[in-house]
Amino acid sequence: MMNDDYELIDSGDGRKFERFGAYTLVRPCSQAMWRPRDVAAWRAASATFDREDGNRWHGRSALPKEWTIETAGIRFKLSGTDFGHLGIFPEQREQWKWIRGMVKGEGGKVKGEGEGKGEGEGKGEGEGKGEGRRVSVLNLFAYSGGSTIAAAQGGAEVCHLDAAKGMVQWARENAALNGLQDRPIRWIADDAHKFLRREVRRGRRYDAVIFDPPTFGRGANGELYKIERDLQETLGLVRDVLSAKPLFVLFSSHTPGLSCRVAENVIRQAFPACRSVESGEMLLGEDCPSGVYCRGVF
Repeated sequence: MMNDDYELIDSGDGRKFERFGAYTLVRPCSQAMWRPRDVAAWRAASATFDREDGNRWHGRSALPKEWTIETAGIRFKLSGTDFGHLGIFPEQREQWKWIRGMVKGEGGKVKGEGEGKGEGEGKGEGEGKGEGRRVSVLNLFAYSGGSTIAAAQGGAEVCHLDAAKGMVQWARENAALNGLQDRPIRWIADDAHKFLRREVRRGRRYDAVIFDPPTFGRGANGELYKIERDLQETLGLVRDVLSAKPLFVLFSSHTPGLSCRVAENVIRQAFPACRSVESGEMLLGEDCPSGVYCRGVF
């Protein structure tokens, strides 16, 4: 059984009470509109964070500068940031398990095409011997690397991209924590659309693409991303970098108002070749929603 250092203890009144290893935290959770089960127990939290008067921690000194937890079979370095984030979105845990399972289901490899003329670089990519090549996965808006690590654990080669150099370095450290420092992972800090356009021109293709675009964000050089304006371009570029025989696309979002139905509609329209499309709410614990996902399998 997997070790799990994460727990949603309680939620309500627009907040969530969570355990990350030895430390318990109270932080905002806009969708928790119900009442907590036992708010008195929350007073024992190691630290709290709120946005009532700007971004503000209370009891932050009770937290170490960094600590490590394990959840969904992945080890993470955590640290309390000025925005209340820790370096992990635990609502993605089921997606990490799914990614790892999908790649492992292919044995970490896909069959080569033709006689050595398959996509990618290196030997063993399709000489009619069934040896195949590694599944290639692109993880966009990749944050601290949970999906990257899950794909690498399954045996894939991965391209990890995030606009923030600091987050790319954080993800590299997480990969090392999981013994993956020598795996074939490309670490790139860049604007997602600029990178995707270059990949299209280069002819580099991927068997699976994972993307969790921000509601509002800035690229490596200040490029502005607004999901309601830019998602269609993202979808088109993702479609353009898929290999001839792709495995899956995985879209997730924390954008308010972006429902499961919306997610399914955009994925079905952008990737009509998908054999199956599945969506759902990402959950903290069993009943606290925190965003949506949509998986398209080819």
